[in-house]
Amino acid sequence: MSKHVFSSYTFGPLSLKNRYLVAPMTRISAEENGAANDTMTRYYERFAKGGFAAIISEGIYIDRLYSQGYRNQPGLASEEHVEAWKDVVSAVKNNGAKMIAQLMHAGGQSQANAYTEITVGPSSTAPKGEQLGFYHGSGPFKTPKAMDAKDIEQVIHAFAAAAVNAKKAGFDGVEIHGANGYLLDEFLTDYLNNRNDDYGPSIEKGLNLFVRVIEAVRKTTGPDFTVGVRISQGKVSDQTYKWPNGENDAALIFSTLGKTDIDYIHVTDKDGSVPSFGEGTKSLAEAAKAFGNGKTVITNGMLHDVEKAETIIKNGQADLISIGTGALANPDLPLLLEKGEPLKPFQPQEILMPIAYIKEAELDYELVNK
Repeated sequence: MSKHVFSSYTFGPLSLKNRYLVAPMTRISAEENGAANDTMTRYYERFAKGGFAAIISEGIYIDRLYSQGYRNQPGLASEEHVEAWKDVVSAVKNNGAKMIAQLMHAGGQSQANAYTEITVGPSSTAPKGEQLGFYHGSGPFKTPKAMDAKDIEQVIHAFAAAAVNAKKAGFDGVEIHGANGYLLDEFLTDYLNNRNDDYGPSIEKGLNLFVRVIEAVRKTTGPDFTVGVRISQGKVSDQTYKWPNGENDAALIFSTLGKTDIDYIHVTDKDGSVPSFGEGTKSLAEAAKAFGNGKTVITNGMLHDVEKAETIIKNGQADLISIGTGALANPDLPLLLEKGEPLKPFQPQEILMPIAYIKEAELDYELVNK
């Protein structure tokens, strides 16, 4: 049996029973007003029963202004949202897993927002590509309003307020979504950030917003609450995007994050085990380990193969493994791997199509016995 992936791990205030986490995945199954519901409770509870040490929620919008990205996306922007999440979090924790809330501002990549027709971004440049059909989207993204100084301050406050709401709801921590083309990632994207102030156009200046958000979240939640950041190169709207200066940009990004008061860095790539900056270079996780000042590193990207994950943990390329589509197909993946049972292949047509809401067949999945 692979031993490293099933060993316990402690970082910051969080102790995990193994190295497997569920990655954040948008499932657009909340109520129209952003409240979590019984379907979501049943969905997340399965992963806890299935042996995952922790679950990172889908991206949760942080205010009732510009942050929502999708129809039926859950929020943490009101007391009603807080109360609705309590049942979900309790179900997960009562089954032996930890739960982290991923806090998200969609920025210019927003496809739907119950509170406004306006989208915002670092500059008035629309994301590339087309909206995602299985999240009710169609056609190109809107051209966003360029954020002014007041908008920047509002976003920082909203992340901090949502983190407080996550703590009230019982979450063990929060993950600041700085990946996949959403607002914070747009500040690190050369063709989307054309600012000429403290927040752009360079990656170095774009990182100032990350630092200020992290500082605000940490100040409002205190030291005994897990805080992490998710980072990627690729985006929902531009999946093959790479940082212009490759590993040098990675060094700048991860060293800057490494100097902040976060507990972990969560990286995601198409394949988390291969070089991210060309042949012979580091993977994204290896770069985070090399430049991240000793922060815990979670890696994601086609790592459901246990031998691949075991090699990454054994060789110190990352500390924890997050599983996305592999967990959708196998909500009991850690238990199956421990027993040496085969994993089921991910069938996107059955789970995410035509619309990516949680299906009753997923909830009826029979988990393997412990």
